[in-house]
Amino acid sequence: MPSRRRRDHAVKRTERTTVTTAADGLVVEGLRKRYGGHQAVDDVSFTVAPGSCLALVGESGSGKTTTVRMLVGLERPDGGTVRLDGRDRSARARSRGERLARAREIQMVFQDPYLSLDPRVTVADCVAEVLRLHTRLTPVARTARVRELLEKVGLGAREATALPRRLSGGQRQRAALARALAVEPRILVLDEAVAALDVSIQAQILDLLATIRREAEVSYLFVTHDLTVVRHVADEVLVLKGGRAVEAGPTARVLDAPEHPYTRLLLSSVPGRGWHASPAAPERRLPG
Repeated sequence: MPSRRRRDHAVKRTERTTVTTAADGLVVEGLRKRYGGHQAVDDVSFTVAPGSCLALVGESGSGKTTTVRMLVGLERPDGGTVRLDGRDRSARARSRGERLARAREIQMVFQDPYLSLDPRVTVADCVAEVLRLHTRLTPVARTARVRELLEKVGLGAREATALPRRLSGGQRQRAALARALAVEPRILVLDEAVAALDVSIQAQILDLLATIRREAEVSYLFVTHDLTVVRHVADEVLVLKGGRAVEAGPTARVLDAPEHPYTRLLLSSVPGRGWHASPAAPERRLPG
């Protein structure tokens, strides 16, 4: 059964590209950002419908990371709007409470988990820190919630008491996911979140992401330069080149019948037509 939060959405064609519109969800319109003489993001618009996954695709320097940094509030846009369920997130937050509320709505998982995991404390404490900041759970309830979140992403008691450096790359990414999910976000931004993992571990993390999206009713913005994984995670694709959107639409259409030469160039660099995620090798566990 589809999520109750999911709304019917339509695809409309504009002069620039094909985008998705929705009654609610994340709506980005005319986003712009300039650094000195460089236009990093130039009039980018897209929608992430509730419960859906949009892949933001492009090479290094295409504007992907700058775009998502503006979405989560790490950068302020020079122009355009960012709305979530009709609420404008573009202006500067006026209070600490508003900043925390915005942080709860959109969470980010980075390619390098060390950007979000404190290397000096255990995985469990990294997750508990988020709960202390954003919830009023009692210490007992907080401990139970940490255990629940780690179990959801496939980490047990041994991993919970380990420092991040003691975990494998896949395990650290699972821990980063648990930390991001602790506040029950509406949108999860995954910035090259599987790029540093080998193919078998990528498959495990992608399977986990599919399960989380289904169970937690969270939407994904999946940022990647790697088209080999897009077909397996995204409902729609937006292709960026030089800070501008050059093509967008349903994943199957964009990947099977690309209209823009740049999209065709990206696809020509993919080593094979399909990407097969199995058999997947098990992740390394901590020694007993």
